[in-house]
Amino acid sequence: MSIFVGNLPFRAEQEDIIELFASFGEVSNCSLPLERDTGRKRGFAFIEMVDEATEERAIEALQGTELMGRPLRINKAEPRGSRGVGGGGGYGGGGGGGG
Repeated sequence: MSIFVGNLPFRAEQEDIIELFASFGEVSNCSLPLERDTGRKRGFAFIEMVDEATEERAIEALQGTELMGRPLRINKAEPRGSRGVGGGGGYGGGGGGGG
């Protein structure tokens, strides 16, 4: 499982996020996705901790915690394909063509 951390300040670094979660247990991975075009941080991160129980405790305890003046949104990260009905959009979402 991964943890989604949203509403991050753009100046937050990986070390800031790891430090926040480390009080609950070992952080095994932390990624801050960047915008493809600009290389800027996108304002969210994904955290992985050593076990699910540790992740659950961290999610409950840190929900709404402020980092650099911004209240964080912390949830279980959903796998990319499971965003529910109608989440597709973009290219190729419509019906057939031609013919």
